[in-house]
Amino acid sequence: MGCAAIAGRSLIPALKGLPNHFQLVAVASRGADKANSFARQFDCDPVLGYEGLLQRDDVDAIYMPLPTGLHEEWVLKALEADKHVFAEKSLACSFSSAEKMIRKARERNLLIQENFMFCHHSQHQFVHDLVNDGQIGELRLMRSSFGFPPLPKGNFRYDKNLGGGALLDAGAYTLKATQLFFGSDVRVVASCLKMDKDLGVDINGAAMLIENNGVVSQVAFGFDNFYQCNYELWGTSGKITVERAFTLPSGFAPHVLLEKQGKREEFTLPPDDHFRNILIEFARSVAVRSFEQHWNACLNQARLIQEVIDQCV
Repeated sequence: MGCAAIAGRSLIPALKGLPNHFQLVAVASRGADKANSFARQFDCDPVLGYEGLLQRDDVDAIYMPLPTGLHEEWVLKALEADKHVFAEKSLACSFSSAEKMIRKARERNLLIQENFMFCHHSQHQFVHDLVNDGQIGELRLMRSSFGFPPLPKGNFRYDKNLGGGALLDAGAYTLKATQLFFGSDVRVVASCLKMDKDLGVDINGAAMLIENNGVVSQVAFGFDNFYQCNYELWGTSGKITVERAFTLPSGFAPHVLLEKQGKREEFTLPPDDHFRNILIEFARSVAVRSFEQHWNACLNQARLIQEVIDQCV
């Protein structure tokens, strides 16, 4: 539902590479040219308008790369049409909006999963294993940064009505990364968002989160930054740095740096395809009707985003 760049570049090719799990039957766009172009490229039916996609009996699930500001309307309509939903991040502009969507998913017993594909990359399990093996001692601090130079004028991420802003885009990744290592029992205790007065959206920001044992995560994000896409875990006897945490192409071999007193070890890990991996998880969840963990993940992510907004100074 929507011919966004990420759909054509990454998601649809990964989906087409999983014929035992998925069959792409149609793409919908508000414009006929885009729908026809995608349909020719990916060998499926073009559909003019989003409603037409929901009316098809041969569609079981919707991939929704629409801007966040359009999600509530079209997720609810998709659920009413008995379609599972795989939505791009961020799912919702507010916690109340996420609650409304998840409530409807529960009523209809349908899956909503948010496309945080990076969580399904094998490099993060490698890091988990280092931490669990005591390679950095006791974890004391996590830091995560995701930001990039200004986007072209007119980009939807600068449009307040479409759910624009750095928090819902880049910042969402850093909040999700915190949950990879802290779990869901974490809360935002301080935050700052710098607003562009002309655009009406935040263009950079930062937040501090804390879990029950007092371990802190510091996150920073922005649309007017030197490019950063990383996280680090600092412990009592060492530190782990993941240099490319969020946006890895399928053929990219990631690097993980382990530092200890007087020792520095760099690991080059095998390439992985996190788009493929998360799609397999989506298909598995639908097949076994296992929705609760994904519903809860959506709600917890939306709660943290709301806390960043509410704690803003």
